[in-house]
Amino acid sequence: MPRQFIEIYPTVDELQLRAAEYAAVALRPTLEGRDVHVTLSGGSTPRRMHELLAEDTTGIDWSRVHLYWGDERTVGPDDPQSNYGMARDTLITRVPILPEHVYRMRGEDAPDQAACDYEAALRQSFGVQAPELPRFDLLLLGIGADGHTASLFPGTTALDEHERWVVANHVPQQETWRITLTYPVINNAAMVMFLVAGRDKADAIHRIFSPGVADKPPAAGVDPREGVSVWLLDAEAATGLYSRR
Repeated sequence: MPRQFIEIYPTVDELQLRAAEYAAVALRPTLEGRDVHVTLSGGSTPRRMHELLAEDTTGIDWSRVHLYWGDERTVGPDDPQSNYGMARDTLITRVPILPEHVYRMRGEDAPDQAACDYEAALRQSFGVQAPELPRFDLLLLGIGADGHTASLFPGTTALDEHERWVVANHVPQQETWRITLTYPVINNAAMVMFLVAGRDKADAIHRIFSPGVADKPPAAGVDPREGVSVWLLDAEAATGLYSRR
């Protein structure tokens, strides 16, 4: 069975609809009494997917859903840049999810402390200790024009972290700190789903998937060991697949 799939959609709307369909399937086991653990991403592309999931009133038992985040900016939950805040407004307040099943990264706290606290929350939620890793059923990601994913930016120290599950990552190119999951946790997910839209992502897509490119961006490091990765691209981002640069 292939471990990586690439699907291309003519428009962002169609990409978002497909993403919602994939997510709904991943959440369907909740109807059988199983808890499902999902990691959300930031950015604008997931917004409509969240809204579509909130409209699914029969195929999901939200009391069995646990929500996490792949990364967070060092801002409070009411800041317009907050990844949690976006999900709260587009999904969490629209579905009957249990408050204790929402595990947000506290971007308003000192970054190192927020990272340590989030790792502790993951250990408690999943009931695992090193060397075991938490296993998310679905982990949503996007990419930036520079090929970063979560808050794993080019040239930053988090790229070389192999022990910690969550770290504070200094991003000098943006003069800020971020809190992010690390590769070991991301690559232990059962399913990773990338949502990538826009022509500004085409170069990153080219560098990720072209075998002749040696300088791979951080998103290329996402390769679930015992899971699958699904790349949902709109037509603009997908032009990078056909580049001959």
